[in-house]
Amino acid sequence: MTAPAETLLAVLTTVANIGDARRLARQVVRAGLAACAQLETIESVYLWKGELVEEPEIRISFKTTSQRRQALMELIRKAHPYEIPAILAVPLSDVDPAYRRWVIEQTQPKA
Repeated sequence: MTAPAETLLAVLTTVANIGDARRLARQVVRAGLAACAQLETIESVYLWKGELVEEPEIRISFKTTSQRRQALMELIRKAHPYEIPAILAVPLSDVDPAYRRWVIEQTQPKA
């Protein structure tokens, strides 16, 4: 019987500035918990402690596998500067086979 194919995920979070984004992205990729991280500037609108907040943020999209999801989310929680960070995992479908192999290779636990 063949093992089920590894599910690829995009794990997303946001931080307040590019410095925090780069620091977190480097930490995650160096740990082998994501193959890559993409950083993009966004505008966020939310309620925080009863106040309406509108501010720029940096969204980080980590490409990883379902096998590494839990460890990745734990590292984000520990290293994140926010009191309550948004951390979301979204399954990826119709992934190019070569890219799929690369993400899986990059996130394999090192012996």
